[in-house]
Amino acid sequence: MDATLSAPLMPGSPYPLGATSDGLGINFAVFSANATQIDLCLFDTKARKELRRVRLPECTDEIWHGYLPDAQPGLIYGYRAHGPYDPQHGHRFNPNKLLLDPYARQLHAPLRWGDALFGYRMGHPRGDLTMDRRDSAPLMPKGIVTADTPFNWGSSRAPAINWQDTVVYEVHLRGASMQRDDLRVPIRGTAAALGDARFIDHLLRLGITTLEIMPVHAFLQDRFLIEKDLRNYWGYSTLSYFAPEPAYTPQGANELRQAVRRLHAAGIQVWLDVVYNHTCEGNEWGPTLSWRGLDNASYYRLIPGEERHYINDTGCGNTLNLSHPRVLQMVMDSLRYWAESYGIDGFRFDLGVTLGREGTGFDPGSGFFDAILQDPLLARCKLISEPWDIGPDGYQLGNHPPGFAEWNGVFRDTSRRYWRGDEGQRGAMMDALTGSRPLFDRRHRRPWASVNFITSHDGFTLADLVSYAERHNEANGEDGQDGHPDNLSHNWGAEGPTDEPEIRETRLRVTRALLTTLLCADGTPMILAGDDFGNSQAGNNNAYCQDNPLSWLDWTQADSAEGRELSQFVSRLTALRRAHPSLRTERYGDPGQELAPALQRIGWFEPSGEPLAQPDDGAGLALRRCAARADGTLDITLLMLNPTAEPLAFTLPAPDLAWTQELDTSTLPTAGGPPEGEVLVQGHSAVLLSATHPGGGA
Repeated sequence: MDATLSAPLMPGSPYPLGATSDGLGINFAVFSANATQIDLCLFDTKARKELRRVRLPECTDEIWHGYLPDAQPGLIYGYRAHGPYDPQHGHRFNPNKLLLDPYARQLHAPLRWGDALFGYRMGHPRGDLTMDRRDSAPLMPKGIVTADTPFNWGSSRAPAINWQDTVVYEVHLRGASMQRDDLRVPIRGTAAALGDARFIDHLLRLGITTLEIMPVHAFLQDRFLIEKDLRNYWGYSTLSYFAPEPAYTPQGANELRQAVRRLHAAGIQVWLDVVYNHTCEGNEWGPTLSWRGLDNASYYRLIPGEERHYINDTGCGNTLNLSHPRVLQMVMDSLRYWAESYGIDGFRFDLGVTLGREGTGFDPGSGFFDAILQDPLLARCKLISEPWDIGPDGYQLGNHPPGFAEWNGVFRDTSRRYWRGDEGQRGAMMDALTGSRPLFDRRHRRPWASVNFITSHDGFTLADLVSYAERHNEANGEDGQDGHPDNLSHNWGAEGPTDEPEIRETRLRVTRALLTTLLCADGTPMILAGDDFGNSQAGNNNAYCQDNPLSWLDWTQADSAEGRELSQFVSRLTALRRAHPSLRTERYGDPGQELAPALQRIGWFEPSGEPLAQPDDGAGLALRRCAARADGTLDITLLMLNPTAEPLAFTLPAPDLAWTQELDTSTLPTAGGPPEGEVLVQGHSAVLLSATHPGGGA
């Protein structure tokens, strides 16, 4: 008989949390403040039969722990928690439900849906107040104890990329490669495809410095989607904060590490989109899979006085209680694990406002922000917050602490309105182009804190933004009513694809103008994967459940003549951004400071060449920026924007400079000869000029 089936469980240690092999046995440690008993359950190699159930013998500072001698990595396990089943007071203990270890680093098999996964008797008149006594183990994913074997990172090192030099590419791990015919089928949709040389070459040609990957933590396939023959594609329904999604790493977790190593070797940083604001267990009607069964009252924020119900600041049914030190510890341990074990360079925090909520609401000095900013490892990572949730005062753009960057939804909306032709947008566009100073120029923050984007995974792609006036989400099975109804989009004369040359030309011009606005603005630009070659989702602005060609990147579009031209245009923009420090200002500083006579850091002009006096009176806009180079000369750029349908003549502002035309978004190729006194900017277009000044008082 296997020794692990008969060896007595020794007291072990409360640290570290999770299942940890020391070569001679395995230590198990799990937090629960309110349980009366925690059982360790061991399974056969196929995870079908529970071979042993034994009580964890010790509890130290609310950590239950035990040590199993002679046990080795590969052991399959789960927990059962005893305690009161009293939902009205926040307790939902049910030892009939097998529970996944919150610290499990590898999962065995996906969850299989069935009513036994729920802690209450579904369909009973008293609902979740009744206890279900069926065993959920046959349906549950189990944890696998992993060996703490260091990955060989070789000579590769994480690239050191300054914030002001960062260009982000947001990508879905699976969708990036599912339609790549140049890859073998088994590799498509996996982490290995991210490290493929051809994909990396594509990123390098575009000038991308940073890959931001949508959730890779193991996530749940929601029952309501499965019943509609749909799937959770985006992955914002976390099942484990330490284990990678098994479907993304079919050959093991090292697939992801190898991809990170190859990206690092190419000089590309890797960020993860992480979801610590809620879990996949949902509200009181959701399943009991892990945290709910271990200690519902500690892990989740419950409504005071009505602890049967969950505070739902996330819109996903529950909210993790990061005010609890052990819950905060779990999040911090998870972040450190991904940074150390997978070499991750940065984290984008989904619904970051939720993470900063204390009992009194959002607090930039909350325990979460304080913990992460003082951590010697995590404080050196790139930290990005999605600065909103659906709770009270949930829009907190610009209010995060120094050290964090924030997704700038105001930049997105301003850019869309301006190039759609909405009136009264010039003032807002002035703020957007110069790093949203009113929002971020405080507490010594810098322009990079504004993560600028036109599109993201949530909403229209760029191609759809200029092709659809309305959302077209019928495939989601929600009567087309899901997703945001107001996308600030425009179809320019036809809904969806068209062969009308004039409409197609207008769409291309607006597309290039939007990309130019993004790459020529102060702040950190983020491009949605596929926008660089015209990828479309057929007007679906909420493709969270579309794990199919609708959401996967269409690489045939990338190989089309129009797709290649757009990719070349993006490459040109990123090259210009690298070449001109005035397009990626490092600090806010005094915009009126003269770096040379009549050459301020920032100057705004009317198309007539006169200084701009009334920001919102008119549409055409010229922005001149000056920045010092390392050799003491001044880099000067002049960006002229015309969101109207008709050509607009721009007079070059004083003083006279030897301008070079770098970009005209109305034509290809993009560069032209030196302008003389006046520049004609075509409708729905932008022109960029550059000049060099010797600096000083010359």
